[in-house]
Amino acid sequence: MKTINRRGFLKSLAALSGTAMLPMPLLADDSVLTNAKGGKLEEQDWSGWKMSGAHWGAFRARVEADKLVEIKPFEFDQYPTKILDGVPGIIYSPSRVRYPMVRVDWYKNRHKSDTSQRGDNRFVRVSWDEALDLVYEELERIQKDYGPWALHTANVGWRSVGNVHSCGNHMLRAIAMHGKSVGTAGDYSTGAGQMILPYILGSTEVYSQGTSWPLILENSKVIIFWANDPIKNLQVGWNTETHEAYEYFEILRDKVRNKEIEVICIDPVKSKTQNYLECEHQFVNPMTDVAFMLGIAHTLYTEKLYDKEFIDMYALGLDEFTPYLMGKTEDKVEKTPEWAEKICGVKADRIRELARKMAKNRTQLCFGWAIQRQQHGEQPYWMGAIIAAMLGQIGLPGGGISYSHHYSSVGVPASGASMPGAFPLNLDTGRKAKYDNNDYNGYSSVIPVARMVDCLLEPGKKINFNGHEVTLPPLKMGIFTGSNQWHRHQDRNRMKKGYRNMETVVSVDYNWTATCRFADIVLPACTPYERNDLDAYGSYSNRGVIAMHKLVDPLYHSKSDFDIWYEFTKRMGREIEYSRAMNEMQWIEQLYEDCRAENLKKDFYMPEFKEFWEKGYVLFPEGDNWVRHADFREDPEVNALGTPSGFIEISSRKIASYGYEDCKGHPIWMEKTERSHGGPGSDKYPLWLQSVHPDTRLHSQTCESEERRATYTVQDREPCYIGPEDAKARGIKDGDLVRVFNDRGQLLAGAVISDNFPPGVIRIQEGAWYGPTGPEIGALDTYGDPNTLTLDIGTSMLAQGPSANTCLVEIEKFVGKAPAVTAFGGPTYVNPDGSPASEDKG
Repeated sequence: MKTINRRGFLKSLAALSGTAMLPMPLLADDSVLTNAKGGKLEEQDWSGWKMSGAHWGAFRARVEADKLVEIKPFEFDQYPTKILDGVPGIIYSPSRVRYPMVRVDWYKNRHKSDTSQRGDNRFVRVSWDEALDLVYEELERIQKDYGPWALHTANVGWRSVGNVHSCGNHMLRAIAMHGKSVGTAGDYSTGAGQMILPYILGSTEVYSQGTSWPLILENSKVIIFWANDPIKNLQVGWNTETHEAYEYFEILRDKVRNKEIEVICIDPVKSKTQNYLECEHQFVNPMTDVAFMLGIAHTLYTEKLYDKEFIDMYALGLDEFTPYLMGKTEDKVEKTPEWAEKICGVKADRIRELARKMAKNRTQLCFGWAIQRQQHGEQPYWMGAIIAAMLGQIGLPGGGISYSHHYSSVGVPASGASMPGAFPLNLDTGRKAKYDNNDYNGYSSVIPVARMVDCLLEPGKKINFNGHEVTLPPLKMGIFTGSNQWHRHQDRNRMKKGYRNMETVVSVDYNWTATCRFADIVLPACTPYERNDLDAYGSYSNRGVIAMHKLVDPLYHSKSDFDIWYEFTKRMGREIEYSRAMNEMQWIEQLYEDCRAENLKKDFYMPEFKEFWEKGYVLFPEGDNWVRHADFREDPEVNALGTPSGFIEISSRKIASYGYEDCKGHPIWMEKTERSHGGPGSDKYPLWLQSVHPDTRLHSQTCESEERRATYTVQDREPCYIGPEDAKARGIKDGDLVRVFNDRGQLLAGAVISDNFPPGVIRIQEGAWYGPTGPEIGALDTYGDPNTLTLDIGTSMLAQGPSANTCLVEIEKFVGKAPAVTAFGGPTYVNPDGSPASEDKG
């Protein structure tokens, strides 16, 4: 098997880099290494090249005269992504934040400025000292005039890789030295899933290591990718990505062709994964998966195909769930496959066929994240866990359920080595903040992350959240770093209204994202390639440690996050405490040596720092295979789950005790506020807009790279994918400019006609930069940000997660002269009086 070749490759690399647990012999011909695909990997002379990493892979860079001239993927990475080509375009982007800038009306009037002008892109250039003084003075005013409830510190986002320059840690540590603020709970990626699953399976699951791919390939007979597109999503990882999981998909494709494993992709569209594997596709009406799954559960139950012994031993709550399934509760509707067919569009006989197939074979269920980013997004994850429990295969190799196998090469066996720590987030000296004020005036100190705009529009409102009551604080100031709020949040026009109620907004970034354009003070951070750092190589495989050599000096007046917040803490006289009296390189060496000491305890050898820094990486051998939940299956009492009962909870008395109408004690089918294919609102807006993670970038990262955009844009706009039937009905041809709209907003995009999309479904990938024609409410977005159109409501009172995929739209061919794209480039430089200014003299 290829996996054996792969292990040999890893061991050989580890031996050559001096990192194996025990001495291993070199290959007979040590000028070449066997790569993962059984070929030869030529050794090269990398002298003069620098090493670095990104969410989309490690790479080597050649720099001449302080300019990046060439990059090549790290030779260990056998499946590099084209996203890597965007690195030069990040550094040299016309959208770089070059200088500290202040919105002109805020510069004149401070917190009493005309906030309706936010987004008009007119800024005054100031010095670093003046910019940091303004930030500090505003924090002083907020703490004195209001209190900690008025300050929102936001850093939930994918940041840039690097453990020392972890931007959120720097901002939160520095601000905490001044005073307290309003933080957030949850995230935009898995808002519903990470809240519901601890009640059902005992952990968030979405960020957990999954069963090793070799065991899935060896034991599974049926693999179901449910709303899951790993071939697309595995291009990126939380840390520097290795792309090792792709080898297993090559093997899986061979097994599908040889009919050794049956793979079914359940999705409203034909995914990249389905096309790659050439496997079976099962269409389902958008957002109706719960009805589909209830039909499957009904078949398993009524045909006695479910594993009663497993349920009796490992799960609780089936008796509370089955009355609803059989129509013996208030709704009096039995959830038969015929009932499900009318909602989900899957034939009743097909539903029964799938249920029987899953029960007869070792079946691995793999769920994606997009399915829980909808209204009632908790329900499909809960129902998936119930089906897995009824099949009785949880804890078996190649069986059970996963919510993470599309993420960061989950499923690649982990080395077991320790990874480097990070710059400390919390205060650790015993000194209190300058304003040690815990009085939040009755408001909550933590809010659900996706309800931030609610705070601005409905301050003081009480909402339910995960068993607690949250009182939304009337935020007066927000600081954003490492998180592009004007990408990740829904409903741009609602955001505009909300932002007008904030007095001051600060953004720290290296690009003029919409978050910067709608800010008052903008601080220019440098890119990850303009400072030194180190990063874990492999988020779950713990394959090694990567040196991130500074490729070029910081361009323009940009600074590292470390330097920005170090200078800020000088205003309190706490810079030594902030930095622990260490500079950038001292921190890098400290984190490395701490990691090295931990690994020596585990018999993982790492060279001293100097040798590591010169070489650029250290690699560890692959670890052992592992089965998720196997320990629980072996002994459910000793290895109890983290649920209230310690068992799988098919029904949750804890959730039931909350009394939430939109998340009851067991999963139920609930109609959406708007749904295509005959659902509410489809008479006016018949198309479901799917805004999934992009195939071309990481969320909004690299969208600023002109080189990357040139590979996928249509008439310089974000692509809008549409099926041929819907396109023909609207007179739209491939390459046309189209207007996509609903009652929430409107945008321009470029039509791409594809057979992957059935009638009633279109796609615009999230992360497209927002570029309205102006700051006014309702302005046309010129580039194609799908969140111009998406619905800003919580998934339920349990999770309050984002519901971006509950979104109906209409589309039409754009006629007339199209406005210029405004999403990219820098600000309009003006003088303090508003008159035009040059960049140099602003």
